[in-house]
Amino acid sequence: MSHHFLRFTDVHYTYPNGYEALKGVDFFISHGEKVALLGLNGAGKSTVLLHTNGLLLPTSGEVNVGGIPVTKKTLRTVRQSVGMVFQNADDQLFMSTVEEDVAFGPLNMGLEGEEVERRVAAALEMVGASDLRSRSPFRLSGGQKKRVAIATVLSMEPSILVMDEPTSELDLEARRQVCDIVRAFHHTCLIATHDMALARELCERAIIITDGRVTADGPVDEITAQFEKTVAHN
Repeated sequence: MSHHFLRFTDVHYTYPNGYEALKGVDFFISHGEKVALLGLNGAGKSTVLLHTNGLLLPTSGEVNVGGIPVTKKTLRTVRQSVGMVFQNADDQLFMSTVEEDVAFGPLNMGLEGEEVERRVAAALEMVGASDLRSRSPFRLSGGQKKRVAIATVLSMEPSILVMDEPTSELDLEARRQVCDIVRAFHHTCLIATHDMALARELCERAIIITDGRVTADGPVDEITAQFEKTVAHN
């Protein structure tokens, strides 16, 4: 079995304030699948994403990445396999230059010199941001920040790409660029989005989360149509 898979088995999660956000989530995403994660605000989408690379650990149940259970002991390995792009790019950009931000992950993996340079150059080229290399991330447009945030993840060469609302608040050109980046990523993708057009454009499958549970899982056209009906009735 490929190491690019992601499995949730009866995952429950209760926040410290007592709120039960996940109530037995089950799904399996195989190598190369691009899957949209749909749900109303508060349904549990972001909580699911935070479990994929151990930013949250299940209260009970198991998250498994390519045969490795996600636990405190496996976090370093898991985070090299699962790259997560947050909804707000500012949450991922904190160094003084774009180059330093993109190099941060590889350096923390223990890589050095030429390999870090190769990864930085390749990641920036993939997102069309090579010209931003020496710029301050804090002086970029929203679309530029999003592309650089994606590059900080791609430089770690993940097996699985997880994205939270990747096109929110972007103009049409920036949205197109993000879509091109996702299409060019030939491994596994899990994308939480409210954008049904994006889901249909990039994914072949969709999962609906409702009140902390998976309530639908199937072909993207069928599931997005079902979700749109749900939204219309709320």
